[in-house]
Amino acid sequence: MSKIVKNIIALSVSSALSISFIHNVNAATYKIKNTGEASKLKYTYAQHQNSSGDMAISGTSLYNFPVQFQYLDEDDFTEIRNYALFSFASVHALNDIEDFDALKAGNPTANDLAWVVRWLQDTRTGKGLDIEYQKVGDTIAMTNVGGVTEDYNLWDETFDSTTDLTRSTIDIVSGITNGGISYGTATAPYLPEDVYIDSDGEEHTFWLREYGIRGFFSYDQGAQVHQVVPLETEYGGGESAVLDVNEAGIAVGFSSYKLTQAYIDVIEDDSGGCADPDVLKDLPFDACVAQAQLQSTVSVYHTMALKATLDPNDNPVVEQLGLLVEPHPDDERPHSSYALAVNADGVAVGYADGWDDETETSPSVSQSSLYHYAVVYKNGEVIDLSGDHANKASSRAYDINDAGIAVGHLTKAINGKVVQKFFYVDTTVPKTEIEMIYPDDFFAGSDSTVRAINNAGLMVGEGEIETHNESPQNPRRTAAFVYDMEAKAFSNLNKLIPCSERLTYDIIEARGINDTGMISATAIVKVARFDAKGIAIDGETEDVVRAISLELIPGGDDGEICTAEEEGKVIRKGAGFGFGSLFALISLFGLRRKLMK
Repeated sequence: MSKIVKNIIALSVSSALSISFIHNVNAATYKIKNTGEASKLKYTYAQHQNSSGDMAISGTSLYNFPVQFQYLDEDDFTEIRNYALFSFASVHALNDIEDFDALKAGNPTANDLAWVVRWLQDTRTGKGLDIEYQKVGDTIAMTNVGGVTEDYNLWDETFDSTTDLTRSTIDIVSGITNGGISYGTATAPYLPEDVYIDSDGEEHTFWLREYGIRGFFSYDQGAQVHQVVPLETEYGGGESAVLDVNEAGIAVGFSSYKLTQAYIDVIEDDSGGCADPDVLKDLPFDACVAQAQLQSTVSVYHTMALKATLDPNDNPVVEQLGLLVEPHPDDERPHSSYALAVNADGVAVGYADGWDDETETSPSVSQSSLYHYAVVYKNGEVIDLSGDHANKASSRAYDINDAGIAVGHLTKAINGKVVQKFFYVDTTVPKTEIEMIYPDDFFAGSDSTVRAINNAGLMVGEGEIETHNESPQNPRRTAAFVYDMEAKAFSNLNKLIPCSERLTYDIIEARGINDTGMISATAIVKVARFDAKGIAIDGETEDVVRAISLELIPGGDDGEICTAEEEGKVIRKGAGFGFGSLFALISLFGLRRKLMK
């Protein structure tokens, strides 16, 4: 959750604002601080910030991605040329291969470099699932501390004889506590192994990593990083994540605790699997396991919510928080749970797989389980917050404050249409009295979610503001909002910034709100367009996303009258990269930055 400030003055200020700050639609309540410095990459996204305004930031789409051309051969370059030829007509801002000879020499144009990176990433027609090719993680962690944005490198390494990091990792700092504990989740880098010669004398270079996602914490801004080692690490290193930490050093997240039987069967199959001597003539066992994990169509691990008591000596005490269901002993499907936030009392919230019939106590081996449901982890129990499952689909609880109010979203049927709606719920009442409250949002058919709540009952999130029938090519626009639980007041954050900033920033989501009222958000802004090498293209602009902080304006600005355009009554015109494509990228990266959120 947004970290707790044990300060009566700060709470009083926040509480006072919660009653009055959104009564005047033209009142400028927040000013914007652009925290997402992006000289090395195109996009930045806000995570959480502490009471001092220190913010965790994520970024992607690096310029000058360090492609290791020496590992590509003539056939690879021909495949890249064909890949571009069949795709460039449908890819914005890229042309067909411009200089094939320069590409083969390892000195591509910016356009051609972009095609190589796309080809390496592509899991359908490129090399994204092939361990004989360089891997692209392209997700970096940053922090803005004391007003300075810096990289937060974790376990990435440089290539031999270079200063280039592999950029094969996915690094996410989720937040920084008031006490200075930074935390999050990252992966080990994919590195080229020594040349392997198969049974036919062919040479192969396999790109392997030591482990996948691992939760981490640090007491000194990354100078020394500690891991939360997964409970189950066999055949791939396991998975763990640290998604929140309270001021007492109690962390929550998830860990693998069991291998999926279907995955074990693939690895241990002696007729075509990694236990087959004939298979091992052509690749080593570790490479076989890595390939199986990368290409697996089933979950590799069962995962369970965890709570960990952190300490600076690298000895976290980890406990499992349990599942929402108790499967049949012969049910080998992966039933999982995740903890996303924890309050000062150690009460955690998140989501877990559940039965369609919430009253089921004697499940069959194939008991119906289509969805996951918002839960609270409390007093050794996993408690379903969604109640009767009829007419309800998936739900998640993203945050909980010290008063025990949890927030998130639930998907349900409204007037015959499936809609995702934000909720809040009091987790302190007896289980039989738990009831989700669904405040009004932008409109009845708008999908909305709340990501965070502070101790004054102010919630932030995002919702759809357009009503057309959406499609992958034409999604609905979203806007960040703030909701005051006490005053029952809902407001678009774009209406609470000065008129002069409304044409520059289109705030599309909010991830956190601390007890001093600062909001962590992400906005679309227009900037000069850069090519894949980070060189500005003369005269061209494009829409990108940037991490921003919204800071309270003392007393607000009630006298400001905005023009119709500043009020958002005309559609902002994007340039180059359309909103549909940008929104698709945001949605994709949302999965990365929160992992199993």
